[in-house]
Amino acid sequence: MSANVSALVCLAHGTEEIEAVTVIDLLVRAGITVTTASVNGDGDRQIVCSRGVTLLADALLVDVADNDYDAIVLPGGLKGAQAFHDSPLLVEAVQQFHLSGRIVAAICAAAGTVLVPHDLFPIGNMTGFPGLKETIPDDKWVEKRVVWDPRVNLLTSQGPGTAMDFALKLIDLLVGKEKAAEVASQLVLAAGIYDYRE
Repeated sequence: MSANVSALVCLAHGTEEIEAVTVIDLLVRAGITVTTASVNGDGDRQIVCSRGVTLLADALLVDVADNDYDAIVLPGGLKGAQAFHDSPLLVEAVQQFHLSGRIVAAICAAAGTVLVPHDLFPIGNMTGFPGLKETIPDDKWVEKRVVWDPRVNLLTSQGPGTAMDFALKLIDLLVGKEKAAEVASQLVLAAGIYDYRE
């Protein structure tokens, strides 16, 4: 596995901060190069998240969307996910990742708000925030904390409380189970919170 594994984490006003920061933090711990990208149309890299936490994105999505990342991550937060839905550039980026066989990872509101309405995964099992279950077709919904569909390289998860499971699975997929186990061991996780061997 090459050392320059990389991921693009998209951010927008209203993004759920636990989901965003947990993924960023754990991927960095695993030695993965993370770029955070603002989808704000106004050219502002400053993001006000769903609970008022402010994050500063590394770049604007328009400047990095064509770079060769190994995965794209869409955190949840309903308002943030809606901003993703409304961004033609983001939708096109996700489409390109999917068509090139790279990993698309979406958590909480993102799957039902972005992937489903734009029909980005005509085939693909997924999960999402249980309170938004109706946004995902019954034949695609899987009732699990983290769902990986290797047919289409799609990783989905349910919410802030599953963000560590989600991030560790993404590490597993990008750089292997041993690294996921190593990162998990640093976190003092509750027993059973994440079974990366599954």
